[in-house]
Amino acid sequence: MVLGDKGIDITKNIKIIEWLKSELLSSVASLFEILFKGIKGSQETIVDILANIILVTYVLGRRLGINYNVLDMRIKEKIRLGVIEEHKIESWFGDLSSLKQHMDRKRD
Repeated sequence: MVLGDKGIDITKNIKIIEWLKSELLSSVASLFEILFKGIKGSQETIVDILANIILVTYVLGRRLGINYNVLDMRIKEKIRLGVIEEHKIESWFGDLSSLKQHMDRKRD
């Protein structure tokens, strides 16, 4: 049985999805490790790891057929609901409102 171009594309997509899953897991593990060891002097490393987690998440979503805009809209909706429902991170620190303001400015 010959796979043809379609079969090769599906195989490549499966391989990249598996790689992205591994990359995401590795990044989360790195974040946990650096937080466990202590974060002083590690700010740049933490920023790099968090940026990688966000990047990999967006690309993984795309490989799974999710449009970047759909993902952005869902994030905004979760932020909005968190503010309305007074999620603890919002009521204690105002982080969701702050993130909403950031995202609103970023889109302009």
